[in-house]
Amino acid sequence: MSESYILSILAFLPLAGAFLLLFMKSENVGLIRFWTLGVALANFVVSLPLLWLFDASNPGMQLQQKYAWISSLGISYHVGIDGISFWLVLLTTFLSVICIVSSWSVENKVREYMFFFLLLETGMIGALISLDVFLFYIFWEAMLIPMYFLIGVWGGKERIYAAVKFFIFTMVGSLLMLVAIMALYYININAGGDATFSILEWYKLPLAPSVQMIMFAAFALAFAIKVPMWPVHTWLPDAHTQAPTAGSVILAGVLLKMGTYGYLRFAMPLFPNAVEAATPFMMTLAVIGIIYGALVAMVQKDVKKLVAYSSVSHLGYVMLGIFALNPQGVVGGIYQSLNHGISTGALFLLVGVIYERRHTRMIEDFGGLSKSMPWYATVFMVVTMSSIGLPGLNGFVGEFLIMLGAYLASPVAAIFAASGVILAAGYMLWMYRRVFFGECDKEENQNLKDLTKLEWGYLLPMLVFVFWMGIYPGFFTAKMEPTVDAWLKQVDDKRIACSELVDENPIAMFFTEDVSPSE
Repeated sequence: MSESYILSILAFLPLAGAFLLLFMKSENVGLIRFWTLGVALANFVVSLPLLWLFDASNPGMQLQQKYAWISSLGISYHVGIDGISFWLVLLTTFLSVICIVSSWSVENKVREYMFFFLLLETGMIGALISLDVFLFYIFWEAMLIPMYFLIGVWGGKERIYAAVKFFIFTMVGSLLMLVAIMALYYININAGGDATFSILEWYKLPLAPSVQMIMFAAFALAFAIKVPMWPVHTWLPDAHTQAPTAGSVILAGVLLKMGTYGYLRFAMPLFPNAVEAATPFMMTLAVIGIIYGALVAMVQKDVKKLVAYSSVSHLGYVMLGIFALNPQGVVGGIYQSLNHGISTGALFLLVGVIYERRHTRMIEDFGGLSKSMPWYATVFMVVTMSSIGLPGLNGFVGEFLIMLGAYLASPVAAIFAASGVILAAGYMLWMYRRVFFGECDKEENQNLKDLTKLEWGYLLPMLVFVFWMGIYPGFFTAKMEPTVDAWLKQVDDKRIACSELVDENPIAMFFTEDVSPSE
């Protein structure tokens, strides 16, 4: 396998597998499950050579592929990865395998379910490797469709409401971003550049601060909805609660990270002056999200909804680290994105385990599960400690780096954000005590089956990363640090250069008498 094609294979192998699923009879459930698992596992194996093909000392884009696609408009098939996207690609291929295994109990329309899951994997990987903004937008929208069906068809009782809400929120942000993309395309042409959608070329585009503010607002809202940040977070708890278990895992593990990734790849390096002006506002929203998510999680009666609101709080930390705009904060934000995918993904898997046995997620319906399911209780405790940031586990490293970076940028924001750590320990441990050590007054809880071999099969790999990322974080951060250092310098250099530009009418800049790409 040529290393120059590895990213394209990662993006389109799941799509090919999904296409072939359509030729299988829906009655052959066993074949469909094993085929889908084989495709996802093959894609994960294909992604492993990235560990040695990727040069950690090189801060630029690597393993690039570029071909003309729609030449008249300057659209190309251009893919590549750097230290920002590297681990997110591997996380996607890893969690896809975990999700397929955890979906073994799905019995309703199995072929269609697996089809949409493979389609979703193509969309996620494609968005992470795209260096052409038009191509990125296609993959960005492609992720929306399979997730909509996964929630709407295989979700809970209120699945239609949750799916439509997810679709509307995401689509509104996407359309605003599309308008900004088209504006940037013409601004680049008017500035004397070639007709291109290459993000690497757009990085060089000088933009007056007033123009940056409008463009940043459009991109930032689209990505804020995807994260999601407070107050545009309201679609997330419903989507998480109603989605099937694997849908919640992939939503928390990868889809939410598309928002934070979008800030790092597009919004922040393209509009550094706007970022400088908006940083206090964005850090304030992040801190509010941290505290709000924790407080609302504390009063939840549904375990899955509690975990969903904890995501709002945890993603607030990621945004706080990113907007600290220093190496500690940005590396911590990226690292915490990975941690959240592992820890919260594992929590959703564990909630799914007990839901299959009791068909309820209400905390009051449990109690004393540590006696009937000791191994389940042990695994749940480890993941709980990971989620609240116990030293030695993965959550601690990311939170420590973020708090350090945030303190260097804004001590006040760091102090307020620290309360989220205390609140997280409160709501997670209180939930754990009631579920596993409360009074077992229901007969249904006394003879529950402990973890099966299949459940161990998808939980053990998650536990490995919980400890590995907590004990040896250098293995992961070494791939990020050179890129982050170069990214920060790029953002700062462009900010200084654009500060010297004279503000013009931002609306008038979008239009000239001659904006024909062919000329």
